Amino acid sequence: MRSIAVANQKGGVGKTTTSVNLAVGLARAGQDVCLVDLDPQAHATLHAGVQPGLHPCSAYDVLVGGASLADARVRAADRLHVIPSHIDLSAVEMALANRPGREGILRQRIEADDACQGRGDGVHHDAMIIDCPPSLGLLSLNAMASVDEVLLPLQPHFLALHGLSKLLETMELVADRVNPRLRLLGVVLCMYESSTRLANEVARDVEGFFAAGGDRHPAWAGARVFRTKIRRNIRLAEAPSFGQSIFDYAPDSHGAEDYAALAGEVLQAAVERREVRRAA
Repeated sequence: MRSIAVANQKGGVGKTTTSVNLAVGLARAGQDVCLVDLDPQAHATLHAGVQPGLHPCSAYDVLVGGASLADARVRAADRLHVIPSHIDLSAVEMALANRPGREGILRQRIEADDACQGRGDGVHHDAMIIDCPPSLGLLSLNAMASVDEVLLPLQPHFLALHGLSKLLETMELVADRVNPRLRLLGVVLCMYESSTRLANEVARDVEGFFAAGGDRHPAWAGARVFRTKIRRNIRLAEAPSFGQSIFDYAPDSHGAEDYAALAGEVLQAAVERREVRRAA
């Protein structure tokens, strides 16, 4: 199973919108997807059409209460399941303060679920998308310790590169100490307005950052800036209040077009990575 954490320590950059619509875009492309909401605000849960608190088990119970992913899994749509969030997640750091190996709890739950799939007695998933909170605390560390790849949404503004460097530093620490397979899948620019000089300058700066030579940590060597840019679109802002992805709420909008294209690029990236591994 492919696993991707959507992470950025800065809020308001399109992280949850990207998590949900990428998950649905992959499902529409024929993938069986599990969306894990690790943000205590539960916005991804709501966006996917699942009401927080109605299901007896949540991501909090998975991390703190010993519940399995199967216990918490909710079917949200065709080919899409959700591990819902709950406000209790805001107390995870306190609840796990004295637990050894607390940064690896989610990884243990995912490995146990994978084992069930291998025996044929669990729900099969081709991909897992984890929506991280806007911080680099224990919840985000659990996500990065559990996944193969990190997708970084960036809003094209002046501080974008600063946020990028901070996330890369965290990824390097996690890759060195906890999860050596962790890699940066790439950067996707969100709320993009091609008519503004600032957006184009930031896009060039981010692309130049990854194209520059010099030593690179293996966790982000080879990362890409996705060709697809998520254009600023009011439909994307409206869709969560209806508990729908952009594909259901406004299938003919620029937002639906952009996220369908991003899902295609993410799938192509997996094909390219397999080809590189075979060639090596």
